[in-house]
Amino acid sequence: MASTVDVIVVGSGINGLVAAAELAKSGWSVALIERADRLGGFIATEERTVPGYLHDTYSSWHPLFVSGGAYAALGADLHRHGLRYLNADGVVTATVKDDGRVVVAHRDPQATAAEFAHPEDSTAYLAMLQRFLDNADAIGGFLGSELRSPQVLRHAAKLLRHEKLAGTETWLRDTLTSGRSYCRREFRGDEADLLWAPWLLHAGLSPDHASGGLMIPILAATLHGFGLPVVEGGAGRFVDAFRALLTESKVDIRTGCAVERIVVNGDGRAVGVVCDGETLRARRAVLASVTPSALYNELLPAGAAVSPVVRAQADRFRHGRAAMQIHVALSSPLTWNDDRLATVPLLHLSDGSASTAIACAEAEAGLLPRRPTVVVGQQHVLDPSRVPEGAAALWLQLQELPFAPIGDSGDELDVSGGWTKDLAQGYARRVIARVARHAPDLPEKLLSFDVVTPVDLHAANPNAVAGDPYGGSAELDQNLLWRPLPATGRHATPVPGLWHIGASTHPGPGLGGGSGHLVAQHLLRRDRRSLRR
Repeated sequence: MASTVDVIVVGSGINGLVAAAELAKSGWSVALIERADRLGGFIATEERTVPGYLHDTYSSWHPLFVSGGAYAALGADLHRHGLRYLNADGVVTATVKDDGRVVVAHRDPQATAAEFAHPEDSTAYLAMLQRFLDNADAIGGFLGSELRSPQVLRHAAKLLRHEKLAGTETWLRDTLTSGRSYCRREFRGDEADLLWAPWLLHAGLSPDHASGGLMIPILAATLHGFGLPVVEGGAGRFVDAFRALLTESKVDIRTGCAVERIVVNGDGRAVGVVCDGETLRARRAVLASVTPSALYNELLPAGAAVSPVVRAQADRFRHGRAAMQIHVALSSPLTWNDDRLATVPLLHLSDGSASTAIACAEAEAGLLPRRPTVVVGQQHVLDPSRVPEGAAALWLQLQELPFAPIGDSGDELDVSGGWTKDLAQGYARRVIARVARHAPDLPEKLLSFDVVTPVDLHAANPNAVAGDPYGGSAELDQNLLWRPLPATGRHATPVPGLWHIGASTHPGPGLGGGSGHLVAQHLLRRDRRSLRR
């Protein structure tokens, strides 16, 4: 292991993996430092219930990755190292209301819109998708660029040329609009709200947060266009493919190594890290996939050239709602009341904005939601190899929880001890009972279940402060131009040679690898320019 490399990458979640792979593939020497004993962050597959059942412990679905720049740069190499995706061709997602009504989204937008009750909503839905597709280069450019850089002017000019001033202003209006308000404004019926308002949770938002009006067309177009790909054999094989690529590219991988501090030289430049007492030096850059509070108030020395304003903003960086995962082993697939759900890879139990907004408000008030939005993943529909022959499994995700509950909206569970085993099991039973309302044979087919609590999430990944898996609240005042901080709305930090990546930075949370790709490509372009001089 070399003591000096070109680049040090701290943290091996999706953004750290992408940055390390892209830089190493271009011939840079890279060290990837991870405090956990494995790579991947919130990407893992384990037998958490019954032997023979493979559960994606945390994240599972990869539409953001396959639709992004990181996949374009690395996809062929990852497939060469064993990555294989399985995807839905028909129904891609659905929502089940409490009263049993089901609304489905097909890969085919026309088939989806044809099932809307009001013909004018069918027309409006297809127009929404087409408008996004017509401007995808510009909108994608905003999300994939440094927003505080001259580069973004090209995307603004492209949007203005196509949409003119009025159309561009409409995009700005949508960005300032909540998902609930957007659906009320654009549609007479409730199908679009039912389908896509619960998906806002996956972006770290609620139905009443600003920017939902921008995210709903993006989410809908992404799922129609790219589906819901899962990794054959479990998400852990995604990490295996990255490890093989990194090893091939001679990346120095160090797991179980906690970075204690970033080394700053006398000129104020970041030149390395101290990891378990050893100093590792970087000739070109240090990339840190951490939260702003960890970066500016823990890893950087007090003498680093960071203003008190930046440190104060980092200290006030807000984290979002906590989350929970429940993994369920079933003896056989569920018999849903609506048989269409048997082939849906991912569905939500929600009344759309009406119930999801209430559950978000309860969680943000410190209460366990009485009727949580339940994300129900059925990966075995796409990948039967994850379960024994004839069996099934559920991947249940809850994104509306308090880290430190002060009460239960259902007035049933004792929260006085925090996330004890009894509370976790009790809340999991509430969630499973919600699923069983729509699949009555669940109790008799349930073999075992396992709960990953908000406290477990924080223990597994220090970036999940207060059990928030999305790297900090994605509300508008802490997103886009202001992510991670108003004073540092770029990936380049005030310390030369130090770059900030990860879910806490633009373009935010998700398995796209966007910030890792953006910073890696910036460094490579800068290197090419210097060689031409």
